[in-house]
Amino acid sequence: MSIGETLAREREQAGLTLTQVSLQTRIRESVIRAMEQDDFSGCGGNFYARGHIRSVSRVIGIDPEPLVREYDDAHGGAPMPLSAVAAFEPERAVVFRERRSPNWSAAMALALALVVIYGVVQVVGTGGDRERRTARQVAGTPAAPGRAPASPTPTAAPPKANDPVAVAPRKNVKIQVKGVRSTWVNVRGDKGRQLYSGMIRAGQTRRWTDPKKISILIGNGGGLRLVVNGEDLGTPGEGGGVYRMSFTPDDPDEA
Repeated sequence: MSIGETLAREREQAGLTLTQVSLQTRIRESVIRAMEQDDFSGCGGNFYARGHIRSVSRVIGIDPEPLVREYDDAHGGAPMPLSAVAAFEPERAVVFRERRSPNWSAAMALALALVVIYGVVQVVGTGGDRERRTARQVAGTPAAPGRAPASPTPTAAPPKANDPVAVAPRKNVKIQVKGVRSTWVNVRGDKGRQLYSGMIRAGQTRRWTDPKKISILIGNGGGLRLVVNGEDLGTPGEGGGVYRMSFTPDDPDEA
């Protein structure tokens, strides 16, 4: 009689159902049913199959060891005994790494480097380029080394005393920019009011108006074409570089 037939017969003689055995052993009912049909594949391996045979045998009231030996004979024999020395000896030497204390010197050096870089950026962005108010100052900006200086942009001729029509004073300052290539721009109105901050890409056009003053900071002077109060001033700098300028309703300077 096979292991499964023995388990099924002894369970029935004990007056137990598959459900009752499952509840007492905490083994799924489907696994016990398969064991009674000599199918131990659902047990999860030989180790668990032996444990299931012992658990079911104790519940139905029989000695599990003969069935376990029969199972081992049919499935390659019992596992080889393991000595206590082999059981507690690791296969590989365990390397314990010494916990290192934080490298505060490296951290302080990195922090100092970041502060220096930030200071250089601030100097270049704010103090490295003097503010240029008028169209003449923009046109006179020196080009980058190795490039020819940009030709000055002609300014409008001043009105003559005998002109038939006097030009009315402007009430606002109007600026239009068109991207020649991508560049970062920051635009502020009177009293530092933020009008725009971001990238202007090639071919993109933007306009701003303010009653008194508009200041513009350009990350790449050769990346934008400026039109101030209707007059095309060209690009502030063909060679690139940071440019800071401001304009009022009287610009371009007509003096």
